[in-house]
Amino acid sequence: MKARLGIAPIAWWNDDLAELSDDVSLEECLRQASEAGFTGMETGRRFPMDMAELGPVLARYGISVCGGWFSGLLLDGDIEAEKDRIAQQMEFFIAAGAPCIVYGETARSIQGVRAAPLSTKPKLDEREMAAYGRKLSEFADWCAGQGMPISYHHHMAAAVETESELDLLMKHSSVPLLFDAGHMAFAGGDVLRVIENHHGRITHVHTKDIRREVVDALDRTSESFLDAVIKGAFTVPGDGSLDFETIVTALASKSYEGWFVVEAEQDPIKNPPLDMARKGHKELLRVMDAAGYEVMK
Repeated sequence: MKARLGIAPIAWWNDDLAELSDDVSLEECLRQASEAGFTGMETGRRFPMDMAELGPVLARYGISVCGGWFSGLLLDGDIEAEKDRIAQQMEFFIAAGAPCIVYGETARSIQGVRAAPLSTKPKLDEREMAAYGRKLSEFADWCAGQGMPISYHHHMAAAVETESELDLLMKHSSVPLLFDAGHMAFAGGDVLRVIENHHGRITHVHTKDIRREVVDALDRTSESFLDAVIKGAFTVPGDGSLDFETIVTALASKSYEGWFVVEAEQDPIKNPPLDMARKGHKELLRVMDAAGYEVMK
């Protein structure tokens, strides 16, 4: 069983909350990630979308592109329009040899709205989810046919947040799945049951941890997703409440191979990114060994 360890730049620069960003360059971010032991990084706002420019910088630090977010609008939008919107990123990711594009549905989402309580997230009935799933499946098939698959990110404050919502989407679509332990735990789901039920669809993994005491203390009728982030709901493996040895062992038992990406947005002043990256990498190495993975460089 082979695994690769990556990290997202959201620990250094938060795209939704500028105040939760460390004032470091792309090169310094990559240097710190490499120093911590990671060999992959998902893209962020300071990444040039041109491998002629980015390639030499990545090579300098032994880092490859291991994914990156796309703000999808398929829930309310048109498939052809989405093809146009994703085209540049797709071309760049193919050139970079990335494993996938992370598809996050942002239509109707309140994940970036500080004033919107968590309880006001969009909800779909089964008929609406089925229609959405058909569009997603068609779009995912087209992306794969172009040479760059997508992996669907269930996400707090979005239309597909809870375990039951994810179950419905999986029932009514063929889209590949990004499994995010932190988002599913935050949403109240059973992370091991999600692996058991949907392991055949998992093509990418985010090893986001949560601070259970922060999540449980939230007033979801008045506090937003961004409020939760500011309060420190998320952190890296080894610093939070989730049992990643059990989670990773469950993935290994279902023959998942590929990227495990640390993605933990939090205050870089209270939680220095390099320190957090080192802690997360150390814990992942421990649990990978326990689960029987060979970590590739």
